[in-house]
Amino acid sequence: MSVASVMVYVDSEQQEAGQIAVAGDIAKTFGAAVLGVSAVAVEPPFVAEGVIIEQTTEEDLKRIKATLSAKKAWFKRVVGLPDETVEWRWALQYPTDFLVEQARAADLVVVKRRSHTVSHSHFFDPVGAMLRMGRPTLSVPERVTKLSGDRIVVGWKDTREARLAVRDAMPFLTRASQVTIAEICASNEQDAARKRVRDVAGYLQRHGVQCQHEIRVHTAEPDGGYLIRLASELDADLIVAGGYGHSRLGEWIFGGMTQTLHQQAPVCLLMSH
Repeated sequence: MSVASVMVYVDSEQQEAGQIAVAGDIAKTFGAAVLGVSAVAVEPPFVAEGVIIEQTTEEDLKRIKATLSAKKAWFKRVVGLPDETVEWRWALQYPTDFLVEQARAADLVVVKRRSHTVSHSHFFDPVGAMLRMGRPTLSVPERVTKLSGDRIVVGWKDTREARLAVRDAMPFLTRASQVTIAEICASNEQDAARKRVRDVAGYLQRHGVQCQHEIRVHTAEPDGGYLIRLASELDADLIVAGGYGHSRLGEWIFGGMTQTLHQQAPVCLLMSH
């Protein structure tokens, strides 16, 4: 298992290297191509009582297009790979929708994890994109520019999403020197949980992964908080987990662990849904 195509979302106004540098390093490690994508939505005119209060002008459109087009050169400098392995795609479209559409061309999608911007035209929802893309998503916290992946924590739950995440993370897991599989369970499920994590460890070991496993009984501490603390104790810089959520009247409602990890984890997250 390997990675041949890495896609990374870039905000049109982004100045720091962040997730782009991480995507570039992953591409170098696996000999993969890098596809940068960026988008800005053009809002329809705002009309009140038949009067146009606000609208995007032709000058605005020219400026937006020029910004998106010019970002290509900066992106390629940050990635630091030969021109033939780097591609830049942009559109006047809602960013989340554009990334979900373009993800068909990638093995892995890298995004920056941050608070939502005020401008709706620049609004990008990395968790919502993860739940829709059908591709593993690597989310990179702000101010993180490197991912060693030498030590990895796997948050196990016996679900479809967690199984997909482990399979999708295999290129990273096989390169790690230590992988720790952790399941958090109810007190009356400890024997079953031990059997589950032993099965996962055995599966990974047959793929050449160096791994250990443990279980923990639920406490007042959020499950996501425990995984974050475990990663810190083990000096791991990557957490692998299933991504959970559902849509209610078009609004994504996220599972507790997914939300905690995205809001609080200071390390990279690889999630699949």
